[in-house]
Amino acid sequence: MLVKDFTYFLPPELIARRPLRERDGSRLMLLDRHTETIEEDSFKNIAGYLRSGDLLVMNDTKVIPARLFGVKPSGGRVEIFLLRRFPGAPEQWECLLKASKKFRDGQEILLESGMAATVLTRSGAEKWLVEFSGCEPFDTWLDREGHIPLPPYLQRKDCSEDRERYQTVVARNPGAVAAPTAGLHFTPELLALLAAKGVETAFLTLHTGLGTFQPVRVERVEEHHIHSERYIISPETAALINCTKAAGGRVVSVGTTSARAMEYSAGNSGDVLSGEGDADIFIHPGYRFKVVDALITNFHLPESTLLMLVSAFAGRELVLEAYKEAVKRGFRFYSYGDAMFIY
Repeated sequence: MLVKDFTYFLPPELIARRPLRERDGSRLMLLDRHTETIEEDSFKNIAGYLRSGDLLVMNDTKVIPARLFGVKPSGGRVEIFLLRRFPGAPEQWECLLKASKKFRDGQEILLESGMAATVLTRSGAEKWLVEFSGCEPFDTWLDREGHIPLPPYLQRKDCSEDRERYQTVVARNPGAVAAPTAGLHFTPELLALLAAKGVETAFLTLHTGLGTFQPVRVERVEEHHIHSERYIISPETAALINCTKAAGGRVVSVGTTSARAMEYSAGNSGDVLSGEGDADIFIHPGYRFKVVDALITNFHLPESTLLMLVSAFAGRELVLEAYKEAVKRGFRFYSYGDAMFIY
């Protein structure tokens, strides 16, 4: 299977560079993978397509302000991108570093408001282990001074609005460097409406990593090695998922991140197991889903692993036909764009 088999044409003007005024104001494409029909509605009407006994599974990860800017003592500018905290060392992080000249062990970087960073050592081909120090706890400083890591395709700097809108309303566990964007469409009122209808909601955590932004650099899909992402599934969430399946209800995954966590943690029987770890499952056509019955998702980049996951769920030809139709109808694409419900 070739990576180029997952491409499509997207006019640049259809990339949603900013969020709509209302979270649930986006358009909703309805894709029936059994009848292969495509319909359209507004996301605020999603309750009309869910039914009592369904279980909505949402990722409650919270995006950290992972992009930092500083200078070397020489005056050279530096960009630091936080990836993950080093286990057992709260002030040490695995990072990407960007500057005009190479870094060396022991390199000092001066940041805003009295914070400093020391490059300790390499942590892989492109990663560095960096230690932060200052007159206040790093997390306190980061929350105030860090920048929201918007995807590169938005082609703009982050602003104050992004601190709220590039988070879901259920975000509570800090650790992601990219938002689980399918969840951005939900509001507290919409979740309450679903609950009143008998649709339960369960939460898991998968800290979306940098690999979300990275292109697939191989020719054949099967040769790609996907990034791993930290996940946590509580015993309560695992029980809700398994009970829903046993009772004949649908497990509706909100986003590809929730889908990856559930499918990774599913045992041979198909039951979801509670626990935590690093999910490195690469879902592409040919994969048979054990847990997910329906999927709420955004429109993804061409040739991306996210588009491959959606294609595994609904079929590559049907998904690409739906994307073609979305372009024709002027849907908004990517993180701040419109949504699709596949069932």
